Amino acid sequence: MGVTVKPAARRNARQFAVQAIYSWQLTKGNVADIEQHFLSGDKFEEEEHQADAPVLAAPHTDVSYFRDLFTGVVLSHQELDSKMRPYLSRPLQDLDQMELALLRLAMYEMVKREDVPFKVVINEAIELAKLFGAEDSHKFVNGVLDKAAPTLRKEK
Repeated sequence: MGVTVKPAARRNARQFAVQAIYSWQLTKGNVADIEQHFLSGDKFEEEEHQADAPVLAAPHTDVSYFRDLFTGVVLSHQELDSKMRPYLSRPLQDLDQMELALLRLAMYEMVKREDVPFKVVINEAIELAKLFGAEDSHKFVNGVLDKAAPTLRKEK
């Protein structure tokens, strides 16, 4: 019998992964150190007051999925950037760092995680953009992914 995927645990993994990707993009810090920071449960100063924030621990979060997303995006960011470039309305370097992190995460799932339906990838990216992005980031992220999905998931 296959492993049951818990949508809430995956959603939490995506939330932590996009934050870790964002942190890596800004600092170009050591991936293992950034991952350890998130896995240790340490909170950044601005997170201290968020008592209802998800916890990066099982069963609340799919920790292995977090690791796969974070390390996968970091290791393949150049490939992901080249795959998203044709669908962008502006140069990659002009993207907001959070939008870039969101798109890299979604592109990774679209390209490398075919077990995740593309509609789930798009919907989750939109929700993350609403949570972490600027006011209209979710519209931009939706537009890019909506254009990319038919090419990247031809067989679906």
